Amino acid sequence: MALKTGPGPKKRLVVATNNPGKLTEIRAILGDLPLEILSLRDYPEMAEVEETGATFEENALLKARAVAAHSGEMTLADDSGLEVDHLGGAPGVYSARFAGEPSSPERNNRKLLEMMAGVPASERGGRFRCVIALVDPGGGTRLARGSCDGVIALEPSGDKGFGYDPLFFLPELGKSMAELELDQKNRISHRARALAEARDILNSWLK
Repeated sequence: MALKTGPGPKKRLVVATNNPGKLTEIRAILGDLPLEILSLRDYPEMAEVEETGATFEENALLKARAVAAHSGEMTLADDSGLEVDHLGGAPGVYSARFAGEPSSPERNNRKLLEMMAGVPASERGGRFRCVIALVDPGGGTRLARGSCDGVIALEPSGDKGFGYDPLFFLPELGKSMAELELDQKNRISHRARALAEARDILNSWLK
């Protein structure tokens, strides 16, 4: 009698990040796919990829291609940031380093509040934007995008999330991004919307 065999080993997907908050969000959305989801913490020998691109698309592709070449695995890399209308779209691709090096969310938020001091509510609009690059070592490359509109609050609120979340207020919900539970954030955030598109791409690759 032939022995029954179980499913083969899961394919690996390396998420090009050391950010535990970002990895948690990505695993929550992609976790039911037949993938073993790794991060850069599983490749401590890999040098940090410099984000030298002028756009979110360029930076996401830089990271995804470098990590895929190093790991030999499918790779997902995102570049995301905050665009504030009153600041002409800044901090944009410089969101993580807005207040200089070393990167500090607290200093970034403080600088943003200082630059927005006295700006009326009608001019405090902005959006989070996310671009995800997916790279298959076999040569496949795809991009996915998402955005989420809101306003810059007068002061931080909430202790969930990371980055600029405490200052990003969502009028339709009456809460900051940092006051949302993860499942709610993963329905409306810029990264969630980009990941929904990325999920469809991964599904097609896995087939």
